[in-house]
Amino acid sequence: MEAYATALLYAIPFFILLMGIEMAYGFLGKNIKYTTLDTVSSISSGLTNIIKDSLGLALIVVSYPFLRDHLALTSIESSWLVWLLAFIFIDFAGYWNHRLSHHINIFWNQHVIHHSSERFNLACALRQPISNVIGYFPLLLIPAAMLGIPQEVIAILAPIHLFAQFWYHTQHIGRMGWLEYVFVTPSQHRVHHAINPEYIDKNLGQVLCIWDRMFGTFQEELKEVPPQYGVLKPAATWNPIHINFQHLWGLITDAWRTNSFRDKLRIWFMPTGWRPGDVADKYPRKTIVDVYNFERYNTPASYALKGYAIFQVTAHLGQILFMFYNYGQIGFDGLLFLGAFNFVGIYGYTSLMDRKNYAMWIEAIRSLCGIAIILWTGDWFGIEGYWSGASKLLLGYFIISLLAGIYFTKYDAASGKASVAL
Repeated sequence: MEAYATALLYAIPFFILLMGIEMAYGFLGKNIKYTTLDTVSSISSGLTNIIKDSLGLALIVVSYPFLRDHLALTSIESSWLVWLLAFIFIDFAGYWNHRLSHHINIFWNQHVIHHSSERFNLACALRQPISNVIGYFPLLLIPAAMLGIPQEVIAILAPIHLFAQFWYHTQHIGRMGWLEYVFVTPSQHRVHHAINPEYIDKNLGQVLCIWDRMFGTFQEELKEVPPQYGVLKPAATWNPIHINFQHLWGLITDAWRTNSFRDKLRIWFMPTGWRPGDVADKYPRKTIVDVYNFERYNTPASYALKGYAIFQVTAHLGQILFMFYNYGQIGFDGLLFLGAFNFVGIYGYTSLMDRKNYAMWIEAIRSLCGIAIILWTGDWFGIEGYWSGASKLLLGYFIISLLAGIYFTKYDAASGKASVAL
């Protein structure tokens, strides 16, 4: 986990740089694909995901090293061929994992966050899950384990494979010639994120598009069918923690309400979106019917609130980078506390973005706890050892958060006009 945290120290600034380039390109071309609150929500989702993953907060059904030790039929010496085969195996497993996520109710819960943005840009690539608490992906790597692919190779390539899926979340790159026949491209991935009937559940590949072509899930982008983004049952919130568990809560309530014992059991493994008939009739849910004419989610946001949202996501990013930089020294208990503390913070300011009154209390409690820790210890988990006076800055940050929670809940005169661009 510490190695993954170290990799993120380099990956996160690179992702932010690419987002900045995309924003600048859109601004100069008067074709901006970002809005403030949606972008903050996307980045916040990414922050929750990397906290969870870097701390290893998942129950692994079976580990890849265990599978390799018990299933390997041969052993391959380290060479370029091993790395190539391992990458292909990871991508093949990723395709089927992705396909399961789109077609089975319970698995959709871990993927819906990625599709929840009604915008399509590099920021939405950061919408990654925290609800995938059961780790079963190694089971899809059984062919690699049987071939004896070393676990060290898998461990190195897995994050590289994940990071390689970032760049194609853009509307500014068109068709890419012969590359369209081998790799997943922005055009193909726009199709994947679209809710148009022609595009639903298509282009499930992650780096290579050959699996979609082999297994009948490929669909090229059509000029006459402009992609419309989001999910058919809109999330209607900026809060990434809510988005992560909305679908699961829906399954739980449907399973509880249905009178059919059979439906209580099978709802989890039925096709995505399936509901028991008696429950669907009594408790209908609003879904998008006309994908070209639906009201995209927005909340009243003054310029002050937009600026505050940017301030908070930047502050949380800084705290998380400090966690990763000081990973070994903080200790696991301290990392768990900081991770939980940042989760609460993200929940608080995204609830402010949703204009929820309870956000004020979340921010107040979090801020008072932060102030108390700094005043009691004179430090913030060793940050004074790296930057003298940093704890005083954090003290000021918590005071600002406390006052801002009250201000934006009680006094901010929101314009009522949602943002169109950053």
